[in-house]
Amino acid sequence: MPDDALPSRNRAMETQSIEQSNSQSQPQTAENPVLVEVTRGEMVESRHRGAFAVVDVEGNILHSAGDLERDVYPRSAIKPLQALALVESGAADAFGVDNRELALACSSHQGETVHVETARDWLARLGYSNTDLECGAHLPYAESAAHAMIRQGQAPQALHNNCSGKHAGFLTVARQLGVSPQGYIRYEHPVQQTVLDILAEMSGLDLRDAPRGIDGCGIPQYALPLENVALSMARFANPADQPERRQSACARVREAMAAEPLMVAGTNRFCTDVIVATGGRALVKTGAEGFFCAALPELGLGVALKIDDGATRASQVATGALLRRLGAIDAQTAETLAHQLNPELRNRAGTLVGEVRAAEGPFH
Repeated sequence: MPDDALPSRNRAMETQSIEQSNSQSQPQTAENPVLVEVTRGEMVESRHRGAFAVVDVEGNILHSAGDLERDVYPRSAIKPLQALALVESGAADAFGVDNRELALACSSHQGETVHVETARDWLARLGYSNTDLECGAHLPYAESAAHAMIRQGQAPQALHNNCSGKHAGFLTVARQLGVSPQGYIRYEHPVQQTVLDILAEMSGLDLRDAPRGIDGCGIPQYALPLENVALSMARFANPADQPERRQSACARVREAMAAEPLMVAGTNRFCTDVIVATGGRALVKTGAEGFFCAALPELGLGVALKIDDGATRASQVATGALLRRLGAIDAQTAETLAHQLNPELRNRAGTLVGEVRAAEGPFH
């Protein structure tokens, strides 16, 4: 990518500055608003603050709350954008990557049998195995799968890592590029440089001087303003201003997520349940530390949301409330998703003691 291909992160986003169409955004010195409340009895016991942005493909902020300019790590919420490299490089076609595998590349899966077997078979087809994955190992997030492994005395492998699908995709890109797969998680590796270029183009920022950290699975993680994350998701939803190859890649990744929602997360998971209930109208993706993204193809909008204290219970409820406000979740669908949008809190004996609910102000 030429040095002058994208503006500095300290300059306005591309040539079109984001125009804010409401007054909910607060200056960096202000405290983010309460987005989610947790009740016990009649009292609010806990409160979760955060920020969100809803952006169209022109860069206009249609809805927002909180500090949108503070740098944030989007974590796994941008896996669908990282998966674009798998399609754009030609690797998906060259190695017969189907919708199930492509959705797994976008996933933070919970290690159910279907996730592990899909990743294993994908790697085997390329001549790779579990030992080629550099994401590390952990027990499956699905309790039934974890308990089964413990009963059988089995140790977790990298295949059980919630990011194993994404890493299988990276290995596939390495094979397509004709480069060594070793060290594919490192910043300087051609695979990660390919991904970096895509993230920069989709967000409208030169990310080479962005704050950089290491994600839980070992790959580079770049910090950028929340509004730019939302723009990248808007372009994923409606890539009309992108090159034809990018448009085709976005369409293919969106199709895979909508066609194979179980692969995106898993049984009884928020992402999977929302994609199923909306028929793919809302393609949502969670990330660690309270981050959530959504692409709304029919509306041409992108959503990015960050909970300050990193609580997933809050990011899910806040994302659901925002999708309801935008009309991506209608009243009937909301009833189907009630267990995700407004979770009940019960004690160990099963008694209803409270709820997790969206705060009234930011979403109305």
